[in-house]
Amino acid sequence: MFDPLHNDELPAIPNKRYFTIGEVSELCAVKPHVLRYWEQEFPQLSPVKRRGNRRYYQREDVELVRTIRSLLYSQGYTIGGARQRLSNERREPSPVEVQAAIRESLSDLEKARSLLSSV
Repeated sequence: MFDPLHNDELPAIPNKRYFTIGEVSELCAVKPHVLRYWEQEFPQLSPVKRRGNRRYYQREDVELVRTIRSLLYSQGYTIGGARQRLSNERREPSPVEVQAAIRESLSDLEKARSLLSSV
């Protein structure tokens, strides 16, 4: 199966914080107008927009573009099929979500401990 993150045909992703649309275009072998179209079709692809409405992609966005490229060009998915596949994939929780879950678990454990100590 095609691994979009470690493809010998595509250049390695540099260790940078932000990438312009031109850089992403070169890193992913996808034209800029296609990237703009994919932004409309895939809600997960949402680059930061700064002064003058310029797009700045992060590393995760570049990896997502490579995944979308693989689904569409190598695996034969339609836009709708690729969108559904990406939305069905389990996403990793953010650090804030993890911390909130830990706090909730600690609170539940403290309540259980206080109930047990009162018995």
